[in-house]
Amino acid sequence: MEARSRYPEVISIGNMLVEIMRTGLDQPLDRAGDFTGPYPSGDTPIYIDTVARLGHSCGFIGAVGQDSFGDCLMNRLRDDGVDTSEVRVLPDRTTGVAFVAYFSGGNRRFIYHWKDAAAGQVAPEYIDPSYLMNARWLHITGCNLAVNASARDACYRAVDLLPEGATLSFDPNIRPEILSVDEIIELCKPVLERANVFLPSSGEGRMFAGTADDEAGCRWFAERGKTVVLKQGAEGCRVFTSATEFHAPGFSVTEVDPTGAGDSFCAGFTVGMLEGMSLPDAARFANATGALAVTKQGPMEGAPWRADVDAFLAHHPSR
Repeated sequence: MEARSRYPEVISIGNMLVEIMRTGLDQPLDRAGDFTGPYPSGDTPIYIDTVARLGHSCGFIGAVGQDSFGDCLMNRLRDDGVDTSEVRVLPDRTTGVAFVAYFSGGNRRFIYHWKDAAAGQVAPEYIDPSYLMNARWLHITGCNLAVNASARDACYRAVDLLPEGATLSFDPNIRPEILSVDEIIELCKPVLERANVFLPSSGEGRMFAGTADDEAGCRWFAERGKTVVLKQGAEGCRVFTSATEFHAPGFSVTEVDPTGAGDSFCAGFTVGMLEGMSLPDAARFANATGALAVTKQGPMEGAPWRADVDAFLAHHPSR
């Protein structure tokens, strides 16, 4: 690991991947064909890179291989201002890879090399208590809890070491086809119980609360003191607290690549809350951040800089 440069206010942990994607639509992964990439990727790396581009000090805990794909990831994070002093470079593992195909209906297919790659080696001993001592915000996702026991326990340790008064946000980001609903809920329970901010996507609100629909599930968590933000893609988001509930409409943009938009959205909401924005303003800021993220090819390429978000919002007055 490199020398630590600072103690960041926002921290995340998890899967450091590069993405290699088909060059066109409807090209399945079981046939020979062309690919483009590598693109820096991973849900929490996209999140933390966006936080950095939005102007806040942030750091990442993870692992890459001692290879060119690892350099691709590390260079992007460092260039954008992410502290990578807690990222380990493992000489005996290769950097994680996701192969992606896109289809006309809007769905995607992934093949992951992750569990046995460097990304899958994250462990509790990666978490240095002193690194979190000035943290104001920690962001955890469910897929990093599901990859293996080692990564799960590292996330749990980071949550346990989070300073009193710091915010924990949780984005489930787990596919039920990978694990049963009961397994998912059990894995996520320790993080979700501590989380101050819950950021489900469609289907996840009802899944975690055991309710008939997402709105009822989100209200269930809001009644228990959480700020709940239901991500609704191009439609924007719906925010629930014990005191209020409202819809923040999305923005119309030309979509090039949707991968990573939800992670950039989460980063935008984090920044809005850290800066003391009202909930409606933070939701609007997050919607703009997520919208801009889909306008470039590559999961991290569209992560907007702060000036881009501010300019976009200035040209889209709130309704």
